[in-house]
Amino acid sequence: MAIPGPPASNRTKGTVACLAEAFFWVGGSVAVSPWWQLGPLVERCMSAMQAGTQMVKLRGGAKGLVRLYFLDEHRSCIRWRPSRKSEKAKISIDSIQEVSEGRQSEIFQRYPDSSFDPNCCFSIYHGSHRQSLDLVSPSCDEARTWVTGLRYLMAGISDEDSLARRQRTRDQWLKQTFDEADKDGDGSLSIGEVLQLLHKLNANLPRQRVKQMFKEADTDDHQGTLGFEEFCAFYKMMSTRRDLYLLMLTYSDHKDHLDAASLQRFLEVEQKMTSVTLESCQAVIEQFEPCPENKSKGVLGIDGFTNYTRSPAGDIFNPEHHRVHQDMTRPLSHYFITSSHNTYLVGDQLMSQSRADMYAWVLQAGCRCVEVDCWDGPDGEPIVHHGYTLTSKILFKDVIETINKYAFVKNEYPVVLSIENHCSVAQQKKMAQYLTDILGDKLDLSSVSSEDATTLPSPQTLRGKILVKGKKLPAHISEDAEEGEVSDEDSADEMDEDCKILSAEASSNRKRVENIAKRKLDSLIKESKIRDQEDPNDFSVSTLTQPGRPGPKAERRRAEEGLGSGEDAGASRWNGRLLVSGFSRRKKKSGKLKKVASVDEADGELDSQSSQSRGATRQKKTMQLSRALSDLVKYTKSVGAHDVDTEVASSWQVSSFSETKAQQILQQKPERYLRFNQRQLSRVYPSPFRVDSSNCDPQPFWNAGCQMVALNYQSEGRMLQLNRAKFSANGSCGYVLKPQCMCQGVFNPNSEDPLPGQLKKQLVLRIISGQQLPKPRDSMLGDRGEIIDPYVEVEVIGLPVDCSKEQTRVVDDNGFNPVWEETLVFVVHMPEIALVRFLVWDHDPIGRDFIGQRTLAFSSMMPGYRHVYLEGMEEASIFVHVAISDISGKVKQALGLKGLFLRGPKPGSLDSPAAGRSPARPSVSQRLLRRTASAPTKSQKPGHKAFPELVLGSQDTGSEREALDGAPPSPGLALEALAREEPGGRSPRVRN
Repeated sequence: MAIPGPPASNRTKGTVACLAEAFFWVGGSVAVSPWWQLGPLVERCMSAMQAGTQMVKLRGGAKGLVRLYFLDEHRSCIRWRPSRKSEKAKISIDSIQEVSEGRQSEIFQRYPDSSFDPNCCFSIYHGSHRQSLDLVSPSCDEARTWVTGLRYLMAGISDEDSLARRQRTRDQWLKQTFDEADKDGDGSLSIGEVLQLLHKLNANLPRQRVKQMFKEADTDDHQGTLGFEEFCAFYKMMSTRRDLYLLMLTYSDHKDHLDAASLQRFLEVEQKMTSVTLESCQAVIEQFEPCPENKSKGVLGIDGFTNYTRSPAGDIFNPEHHRVHQDMTRPLSHYFITSSHNTYLVGDQLMSQSRADMYAWVLQAGCRCVEVDCWDGPDGEPIVHHGYTLTSKILFKDVIETINKYAFVKNEYPVVLSIENHCSVAQQKKMAQYLTDILGDKLDLSSVSSEDATTLPSPQTLRGKILVKGKKLPAHISEDAEEGEVSDEDSADEMDEDCKILSAEASSNRKRVENIAKRKLDSLIKESKIRDQEDPNDFSVSTLTQPGRPGPKAERRRAEEGLGSGEDAGASRWNGRLLVSGFSRRKKKSGKLKKVASVDEADGELDSQSSQSRGATRQKKTMQLSRALSDLVKYTKSVGAHDVDTEVASSWQVSSFSETKAQQILQQKPERYLRFNQRQLSRVYPSPFRVDSSNCDPQPFWNAGCQMVALNYQSEGRMLQLNRAKFSANGSCGYVLKPQCMCQGVFNPNSEDPLPGQLKKQLVLRIISGQQLPKPRDSMLGDRGEIIDPYVEVEVIGLPVDCSKEQTRVVDDNGFNPVWEETLVFVVHMPEIALVRFLVWDHDPIGRDFIGQRTLAFSSMMPGYRHVYLEGMEEASIFVHVAISDISGKVKQALGLKGLFLRGPKPGSLDSPAAGRSPARPSVSQRLLRRTASAPTKSQKPGHKAFPELVLGSQDTGSEREALDGAPPSPGLALEALAREEPGGRSPRVRN
């Protein structure tokens, strides 16, 4: 039966309307409804979801939980009850990545097939870690209603532009804030509820001023309370920005609005925009001005100006970098490629789960190199897991099917499949069969024209292709041979023998080994520490003084850092980077492990048992490789860590280095390492002693041109934030072009003047103010805790000579709208690989609490007045002015070569792998001390930092030329007055 065509007036449609292919079920069968007929059906779905459905939430091996799930009134999130999380029991529609039908998730796979009807099952994948909410509904019709409704809502969100999305998020936040403040649920706020809300929002306003604004906003018949619309008016009055108002006055000849000509002048002079016309300025006024009277006059008032500066047009991130904008036709070796380590793991390297859907999450996050550790499995089926550990096992076939499904969902640039092959020839053939059958044309490289072995093809040429990285049979083996012998010593990321938990003998008594390992790990979590600088020649890790009693240095550092683990995607919450001293490698001839004092004698028996098998294993130098698997490898042949001095004949190979080996080469032969990475691909992987799945710092290896620095994507923190910032500079497509000087020529990245004669960049950052900064996430008293004392730290990360850190003074008792008005200056020798990191801290006499951060590439920063939105927070931001100029001559940098390897992390710094996570919860005594000791000193004068000495010989491209060009003077002096109005300004306890 033919589907009728749409009405003539509805021939055009957007993504939401493109639900022409949306699924709707009628009488248990699937029907496809044309988009112009979806309205009533969609509304029925929405109504049913808002009414709620009682469903069972599965939790793996535990008993399922029966909860009522419903869509909230704004259709912005899924909620459930009962829940101990109360207001936090929700999943935002924005955060949903996928809704899958049936029993597809890893959680469902743990239950027998007969447990649930697949038609009643569905999974919601959400959040940055692609967590799954696995639900079983009472009937298949209700499951279909939810799947259809959620997909419709997701399609609507994907159709929004960034401005509409930000406005919708703000509207939702206002409504949620109002509802949470309405304690008695009567739909209005009393003056008492408003005062409580202001404390929660970190706003320390005079009570008389609050009452005055409350009275002005209270305009309806119900005097003494504010309805939602009145509350919006109150919030608008409260959040009017003095810094933006003064800025507007500067460019409007002291009028309370900007006309099109004034706006044009502001955009050209301050924001460094080109080709700005009066017509485009009038369009800005039409889009952002909320007042009809101003709009009719063609002027932009303070509310419209605020809307504009807080829109994506006023963000510090270059909007052009949201898409691929770099040249993608260069050889693969000319790009940094985002890479994952042990992609299948959700937690630590020894005992966590392996899941196929981790590949879906990582690939959709932009990763272009994933790792698959393959081992012989039962029934002739190869499996994936971390060998010689207690990690769970998944089928190789399931992994490849997941990669096939998600490899090119987000972008079409090539994916490198790093195969770690530990299988027999028979199961290698099965692997080759699965790869060929499932991936099909994605493996076909016949259309790639590059046959020159000294040059790699480009990402553009390889679009939609999957490159298998693995061992390859040498050319001297006959093509008729079905298998051959290859080296077994060139395996990347091969687990060190002394890190293995399960030996051949011990695996027969798995339960006993598991108990021993758990005891050992539990003990080491409390007692062990990792040295900040690993010795490349000795991986032994010392334990602390006595079991259960950490040394004073560790205790003091833990208190000062105050950094917890945050969300760990199901992983154990381990603080810091733990290297298992029970598995420490001391190169003794006997091969035995040193016993740890805190572990009983059973551990020693296990070590002794397995040491004999280790000696035998180390003698194995070769392995048999299947021809079928070898033939799938072309441009990415796996080889061991080559001598970087040796000239390689072919560029069609990937050398793998442990982080320690790479670090050693980088320190001893930096120029040769850089030259080596111009000819071929190299991959750096974490030390096998990072059993907690912590990450190494990728920046030093990027400095040497290493293309692939593999990170544990399940471990959120500083290193992953740097990685995201790096690759966001080219549309998060997984490929970022190296600077030209890294692709040809040579220089020493560790030098104090790595590129002599070349111009440097001077970054002048004016940190002006903050907006709606929240309390630290794990504050003991939560929203009822004291108002924060924030300050901003800015860090430049790049070549060692460029690494530097500066910070502002502290503003007491104001997280809602603190004003700093301070200038920080940085000099950057190679801005193409530098990152800029903004951090907001809450000052504390006994340390500091982490509030939030935003990291971005230096090249992605926009000049002028910009908002820096903190990552993962809805409204929190800092307002800055960015000026970048060229300078020449020699420049002294404070940290110099101490920027990377030659300095350990400072107390409280974010150099630990827990960086960027939720801060650790301080003790009760610490919090009580803070409530007394950190009372603001109102009589203390604000501490103004002297303006750093500027370098002579600069060729200014920033806003310093305005006076010479006849432009209006910068409003910096006027804004500086705001800082003097802030009470209790003071310097932080520690200044870098």
